[in-house]
Amino acid sequence: MKPGLKTRDAGELTWIVDPTMTITLGGVPQATVFSTPSMIMLMERSAREALRPFLEGSEESVGVEVQVEHTGPAVLGSTVRGVAKVVEIDGRHVGFEVQAYVGDREIGRGKHRRAVIPLDRLVANLMPMLKAEDRVMNLKPANGELGELENITVGVSNRVATATLNRPRAANAINVQMTGELERLVAWLAGHPQEVRVVVISGAGDAFCAGDDVKEIAGLSLEAARTLSLRQANLFLALEQLPQPVIAAVNGPAFGGGCTAAYSCDWRLASHAARFAMPEIKLGWPPGYGIAQLTALVGKARALEMCLTGDAITATQALEWGLVNELVPGTMLMKSAQQLAERLLRLPAEALRQAKHLIHLDEGQLPKITHRADTEAYLRCLALPDAREGIAAFVEKRLAKFDGK
Repeated sequence: MKPGLKTRDAGELTWIVDPTMTITLGGVPQATVFSTPSMIMLMERSAREALRPFLEGSEESVGVEVQVEHTGPAVLGSTVRGVAKVVEIDGRHVGFEVQAYVGDREIGRGKHRRAVIPLDRLVANLMPMLKAEDRVMNLKPANGELGELENITVGVSNRVATATLNRPRAANAINVQMTGELERLVAWLAGHPQEVRVVVISGAGDAFCAGDDVKEIAGLSLEAARTLSLRQANLFLALEQLPQPVIAAVNGPAFGGGCTAAYSCDWRLASHAARFAMPEIKLGWPPGYGIAQLTALVGKARALEMCLTGDAITATQALEWGLVNELVPGTMLMKSAQQLAERLLRLPAEALRQAKHLIHLDEGQLPKITHRADTEAYLRCLALPDAREGIAAFVEKRLAKFDGK
């Protein structure tokens, strides 16, 4: 550690509060505020800035203790400022008084302590964690046998797993049982990165996946619907974290959760019969998850068009919008998916895993957390009369008559 650090030296950092830094209180959008963990991070990083000029190239500072009182709110879009003032220097340990402000208004205060340590020691401590098995979202990798699945058929040949959603009479709609089976499948794939190098997902019959099973949703309590929506959001985000590249072979309609399933894969090959839609609005609610991922692929204007109208787009439009990587004749769809899988098998496995990991990691945390807001908005609408009308119209195969309020 370089000499010269003294008490009353200070570090300062300014942030603009974005959605990743907030918590929504009571599910009310107007009560979205700067969260305490984010405020603590602002204060810690301010202290890190105070120490930065005094660190050798082989050193880093790490937080070892923090005590913070959250004294006032800051809303989304606020400019917040963290200030950390040195109050104690004890060898390689430095104590700070920390404060956070919006303008001149204090929103937090407390104490923080950092230790200056050699980088090589830090890296040595982290390496075992990097090598350890980690959860795929909330799913623990499963190393045993997959076992029998009722709603998904799975075959493995030449280290390529082909998973087919298999509820053709329901257009492969995802119900509670299929959700559980998909969770088992993803956990099993995560636990078998050597035996399975590439994954292909398609649908039985004429559809890829019609999305959530609306008839089943009609019988769920709001709390059960919330649990199911969060499970499904985590499930599709888990596809991003699988070590294997995942190819969606979209053979027909991919609507709602089925559309989300397709664009959660790393590649999307589509037949000319494929169509894509986010039709939840026509049932009386917004999509319960996946909006951030859709927007990242097709852009804000296209995502708004899909989610606000609920209208389906053709496979050709999906290709033009960037939702699909390649359009192939229906008779060639699975062969094309297999050929792509074989190309990937000829490439270095670990390099593929790391490239996939880094690309998804570069999106940041926003797509990983916004589904919670999606789900709460979905639940608020699901409790309203328009949703009951939308479900009834779906079951009765007629146009819904919403009250427009």
